[in-house]
Amino acid sequence: MFVRGFERRLFVFGLAAILPGLILAGLWALDGGRSGWQRALAVLVGGAMPLLIVVALSRWIRHPLRTLSNQVAGMREGDFSIRVRGAGREDAMGELVAELNLLCDDLRSRRLEGVETATLLRTVMEEISVAIFAFDHEQRLRLVNSAGGQLLGRTVGQMTGRSAAELGLAETLRGESSRVLDTAFDGKLGRWALRRTSFREAGQPHQLVVLTDLSRTLREEERQAWKRLVRVIGHELNNSLAPICSISGSLEQLLARRPRPSDWEEDLRGGLDIIQARAGALSRFMEVYSRLARLPAPSRRAFSVSEWAGRVVRLEPRLPVRLASGPEVTIHADPDQLDQVLINLVRNAADAALADAGGRAPEVEIQWHLKLDQFVLIVRDNGPGLAETGNLFVPFFTTKPGGSGIGLALCRQIVEGHDGTLSLSNRTDGPGAEAVLRLPLSGP
Repeated sequence: MFVRGFERRLFVFGLAAILPGLILAGLWALDGGRSGWQRALAVLVGGAMPLLIVVALSRWIRHPLRTLSNQVAGMREGDFSIRVRGAGREDAMGELVAELNLLCDDLRSRRLEGVETATLLRTVMEEISVAIFAFDHEQRLRLVNSAGGQLLGRTVGQMTGRSAAELGLAETLRGESSRVLDTAFDGKLGRWALRRTSFREAGQPHQLVVLTDLSRTLREEERQAWKRLVRVIGHELNNSLAPICSISGSLEQLLARRPRPSDWEEDLRGGLDIIQARAGALSRFMEVYSRLARLPAPSRRAFSVSEWAGRVVRLEPRLPVRLASGPEVTIHADPDQLDQVLINLVRNAADAALADAGGRAPEVEIQWHLKLDQFVLIVRDNGPGLAETGNLFVPFFTTKPGGSGIGLALCRQIVEGHDGTLSLSNRTDGPGAEAVLRLPLSGP
């Protein structure tokens, strides 16, 4: 309608432009003093030729407009290959043609980028071992990768369009959006990390569900933990049993000798003392291990951080522990277990500061603050720092002569039992190390 109206207006405008000439030609042709051929020539020149010019001009304008219309229609259909020739910046029509050609180039480039991005996304989805499902607002499956199909034991075609309930995934669309599921898919029981998020497509809400199999990772971690545990226990057992076996054999040979040496009783007593010492060390080792394995669940109650820290620092007699000012905080935790954690951290810091402060006065400092929804406590020393940080929390690993290697492992286990974290690192503001304890502020 607009184009036809535009053409009509253009034709009327052309007629209006030649109307004065037509009137003059008509009056001149009606002049009785003119001959017949003069009147015919006046009508042709004054009327017919201008009319032909108007028609030609209209067609000359309509052709590029229709060409541009075809280009825009192609763009609407997703065909960005059409280009109009003769585009320039000399006039308004040329500018329009040039801008439409540039728009085609830009849309074509963006379309290629979109296709490449979508291809990359599909490739990544197919290559990763994480199961991905996308459900529409009716909880019907619209997108799934090959890992999702393997998880449910079906092909993509068999799954697409089915409801979450039919696929056994209704539970993934309910409850917390980030949690761990202990459930079975296609008869395979396992533990799965669930992540769910929302997005919109074509104005409709959709949900994206990501399921990660934790069983394999947990089994690998368990296997590595057993390997470390067997290595450590084997090392400790060998340290005690090897000398016991060796000395027992030597004592057996001593008792079998005839005649026995004059100091055989002294040798026997010394050997038995060594056997007793090593057996006692082995017993203490097993006792310490039992403590680590039988740590009870925390018995939480509210208590003041300043009172807790003040009570613990008085238990370190070797040097004064400085308490930096911090906010008054009440936390819900097991004070007896956290006493054990802070006592160990303060003792380790004092050991490091007293061992070698580089000529400086040994210092240990405790400070705390709040960060978002966490309580953060820091124990700092000015000792030589940590030479080994990778094995600090490995049970029975120690850098101290005569150390059990159980203190830090027990501390971390206690803190993690309170849903917190414990880390040790070298200080960045000077010599020494710092232990950082983080606990959630939420109550029980």
